[in-house]
Amino acid sequence: MDFRSQIQNQVFGVRATALIVQDGKLFLAKRGDTYRTIGGAVEVNETTEKALVREVREELGVEVAVSQLAFVVENWFTVGETNFHNIEFHYLAHPLEILAVWKGGMSFHGGFLGVLVAMALYARKTERTWLDITDFIAPLVPLGLATGRIGNFINGELWGRVTDINAFWAMGFKQARYEDEAMAPTNPQWLEWFNQYGVLPRHPSQLYQFALEGLLLFVILWVFAKKQRPVGQISAVFLMGYGAFRFIAEFAREPDAQLGLLGMGLSMGQWLSLPMVLAGALLFVYCQKRAQPSA
Repeated sequence: MDFRSQIQNQVFGVRATALIVQDGKLFLAKRGDTYRTIGGAVEVNETTEKALVREVREELGVEVAVSQLAFVVENWFTVGETNFHNIEFHYLAHPLEILAVWKGGMSFHGGFLGVLVAMALYARKTERTWLDITDFIAPLVPLGLATGRIGNFINGELWGRVTDINAFWAMGFKQARYEDEAMAPTNPQWLEWFNQYGVLPRHPSQLYQFALEGLLLFVILWVFAKKQRPVGQISAVFLMGYGAFRFIAEFAREPDAQLGLLGMGLSMGQWLSLPMVLAGALLFVYCQKRAQPSA
């Protein structure tokens, strides 16, 4: 529960935002054609500093250190027929925390590269081929992904895009309240829903990914691996399967706030998934040809 209260068409709230500056540039998140600072509503029994750290963690997936209070403003504005009155606390946040990937914030694709390096080192140490190691591990990875997506759902993070409120899958995420508040004025129907329910209806994209790249991919790999396959093909199926399922799920998942949609209306996750599908297909064909006896 946050401090926002509404009386008829009057909305009052307390907010905290991060001013993240690096190399003389202010870090902003893009939403459609507009840019904004990272932040959101202060919850009951929460200090503005803690609210800021929480909001940055929820929106960017990284930790920041609050430096100092820069300024406080009293902000009035009107959207449609709703009048907003906010008290906003703007803090300077430590810019180096954004780059501290060892504290989190990397996506699956970045972490996946690190795992590949670790498996290569292990294969060298045990004098086994790298693809032998990846084939052994690949069928088990989807279960870990499934567990992670359930954790995302429970924590209310990595939520989906706005959907029709009458759809049976539609859900509200209180952690997305700042995103909802920023997006609602861009669509009259969304604004009506937001004023009525305080949140926008969204896809539970975490559950879609749990079902696709978790359970379904696990079943596909398990069935495929039950028979003897050329070395490397199990890993190839994992690459193709994960890349394809992640590409599909991204259509329902809200793009990263700091990136938005990129070329051709695709998200960063989709652009990173395409090379995985291509690499998996090439690896599958290569392993099949290598396993065939020479004429």
